Amino acid sequence: MAWTDQLNGDSITWLLEADNPNVRYLALRDLLDRLEGDKDLEEARRVAYQTEPLARVLKYKKEPGYWVKPGAGYSPKYKSTVWSIILLAQLGARICDEPAVVEASQYLLDHALTPDGQFGTNGKPSNTIDCLQGNLCWALSAMGCDDPRLEKAYDWMARSVTGDGVAPQKDTQTTVRYYAYKCGPTFACGANNKQPCAWGGVKVMLAFASLAENKKTPLIKKAIQQGAEFLLGIDPVDAAYPIRVGDKPNRAWWKFGFPVYYVTDLLQNVEALVRLGYQNDPRLAHALQYIRDKQDQQGRWLMEYDYAEKTWGKYGEKKQPNKWVTLRALRVLKMAGSQN
Repeated sequence: MAWTDQLNGDSITWLLEADNPNVRYLALRDLLDRLEGDKDLEEARRVAYQTEPLARVLKYKKEPGYWVKPGAGYSPKYKSTVWSIILLAQLGARICDEPAVVEASQYLLDHALTPDGQFGTNGKPSNTIDCLQGNLCWALSAMGCDDPRLEKAYDWMARSVTGDGVAPQKDTQTTVRYYAYKCGPTFACGANNKQPCAWGGVKVMLAFASLAENKKTPLIKKAIQQGAEFLLGIDPVDAAYPIRVGDKPNRAWWKFGFPVYYVTDLLQNVEALVRLGYQNDPRLAHALQYIRDKQDQQGRWLMEYDYAEKTWGKYGEKKQPNKWVTLRALRVLKMAGSQN
């Protein structure tokens, strides 16, 4: 059975329409598997870089490589350096395509990454947190960054999951330790009452999934297995992960949107697990069906969560069929179906 048999309609043709060159480029690349040198792919990529939203994001980058203001780039949300780079990766920007992306990546590594591999909101290890670490490791990898400092970031991230070689928070004589936010193994987070955080866990696992197999060290493989057991330890559709307050998960978990920053949804959770090879795990079956069931009669998914004017550009109206969200869903279903 072809993976497209999961769709209610021909949404791929819709994504290939010329009105959204950026989506068209990514659909050719990710859904139709067009390779480098393909005429249609190269033309779509060229147009994507010349039009919104890619052109808009790059337009507002300052010369040294930052957005809005210099420094570690976490604030203001969601237009500063950190968020702009995460957005660029989701838009398909690559280091090999654009010198501005090279400059921005180097600036981020110079100002937000510590010598021990932690990405911090202020460039210090004390302000590292899983969602930021995972997001930036994934974004840089997705854009093709091969800076050796990124390997250090992945090593820290794996250790922070497993606990290997990481000192307790109270051991202030070493920098390779847990901190107030990244406070323990298996995605434990100070912002989540020191309990494992699914949002951060998804970001970390997606970053691990972006690595080539030959870069997945035994430590990283151990972290992947530990992370997968946490994310699949309950039905992802129920989202009964440890939470900070109350007894109900954040409703954003079931609202698919674009772009995706530190708020996480079920679709990104499934994407991470499928990319890591868990598509046939029976514990993921309900979540995959849930994604299929959210499509409309034309095989399209709605925009349910957005950042309105808070980020660079606008990506569609809420509660309407959306090409960006549909692209996200189709990628997951294609990976799950093709790998089966």
